[in-house]
Amino acid sequence: MGAPPSLCETWPMAEAQRSTTVEVAFPGGKRVSARCGAHQVTTDQPVVHGGDDSAPSPFELFFASLGTCAGYYVLEFCRSREIPLDGVRMTQDYTRCPETKRVTDVRLSITVPPTFPAKYHAAVAQAAGRCAVKKLLEHPPAMDVRVQLG
Repeated sequence: MGAPPSLCETWPMAEAQRSTTVEVAFPGGKRVSARCGAHQVTTDQPVVHGGDDSAPSPFELFFASLGTCAGYYVLEFCRSREIPLDGVRMTQDYTRCPETKRVTDVRLSITVPPTFPAKYHAAVAQAAGRCAVKKLLEHPPAMDVRVQLG
């Protein structure tokens, strides 16, 4: 008996809806830009790595994506309960293994003011944990890198 179909294989979506293209360009120096729909994001390398430090590095942008994704879930949690966001802050930090330089853990802290309802403390943390970028890390997709002649 074969493996059960993946969620993607059974999800009722047209093929065009399942695929998204990001166009990557090289505008000069150590900068790399990506066009995502109507938006363009540019990255650069720190001066120590030969860049101009004119934009976040791809690594920094990745962690910004994780933090802002979790932040969006916190935002929607609070808005849906009419909880003011005044005084709500989030910080994120990570630890790297000195030998491998790989990230070993990420910590996201949500700071709430004294007026934030105590009954929602655990729930707002759970909301942040629903972040789609976090879920992608927990269940990474297959990645295929190819070279094409153009």
